[in-house]
Amino acid sequence: MSSSLQRLGWSDFFADQVDPSEAHLAPRRVASVHRDRLEAIDARGPVGLELAGNANTADYAVGDWVLADPLTDMVVRRLERKTLLQRHSEMKNGLQLAAANVDTLFIATSCNTDFNPARLERYLIMAHQAGTRPVIVLTKADTAVDAGDYHRQATALQRDLPVVVLNARSADAIGSLRPWIGAGQTVALVGSSGVGKSTLVNTLAGSASETAQKTGTIREHDAQGRHTTTARSLHAIAGGGWVIDTPGIRTLYVSDVTDGIDTLFGDIADLAEQCRFRDCTHVHEPGCAVQAAVKSGNLDADRLGRWRVLIEESRSRTPVKTGPRGNKVVRRNKY
Repeated sequence: MSSSLQRLGWSDFFADQVDPSEAHLAPRRVASVHRDRLEAIDARGPVGLELAGNANTADYAVGDWVLADPLTDMVVRRLERKTLLQRHSEMKNGLQLAAANVDTLFIATSCNTDFNPARLERYLIMAHQAGTRPVIVLTKADTAVDAGDYHRQATALQRDLPVVVLNARSADAIGSLRPWIGAGQTVALVGSSGVGKSTLVNTLAGSASETAQKTGTIREHDAQGRHTTTARSLHAIAGGGWVIDTPGIRTLYVSDVTDGIDTLFGDIADLAEQCRFRDCTHVHEPGCAVQAAVKSGNLDADRLGRWRVLIEESRSRTPVKTGPRGNKVVRRNKY
């Protein structure tokens, strides 16, 4: 296996998918996705990609590995993904690809009014459903009166959840994130606009990087940032690894994410197994271990409330199959 490809994140997972008859094709990693074109990188550096006339760039995600004809740059096929970050939205197709083959998801939020446990939980569910490791990154720590309070709130969201507090403009940020940005590793950054994602990308990539991101200013009265990243893109991290920046996400819906919710709310799932009734709703039933934990102070009532909202939203927005056997159609529930 080429060491140059390994530095890009290539592994046996992808190499095993290449048929001997495809040995002449060039593995390339998608570096950015635009409405009308894809850009890529291979062992030699940045390189173009051509798509067939009936192909759609929306079917590709930054971080994807493809096999391309080295003479024409035409994409022959996309390799199976190891992980896939995607978000449900109110768009017509209801689904957007965010990033592929991500080892760790950095969920960025700032130590100010942007900090929102309910939104962070949605990002955590997104990570769990994708099969990638989540890490909460608390930015703008230098501007907070008590950054420790934000750290305590973040660590309470999930068992054994890594939480890093940093100043995205400081070179020390690289050291804080070192466990997840080794050579060949890929991380993605998600979070609201203005929390410092692009600033952190610039810090990780180095100020002299040709792929430096534009950064926006913050509206002082509400700590909200201007949206500066308009396309997902792959950037080299100084010293090894890759980082994918994404546009700020204002609304993140959940759909068909039962496994992700159970992982995030493992404490509630464990308590539910102790309830007297298997179909307990944890609202009014006698012998409810979840409600007992709330009354005793072992479970935060607000956390239980957020769990209920996510469970109901996931059920309401998950497509179901209806119709006679052998002729079922997918129907989306109204939310």
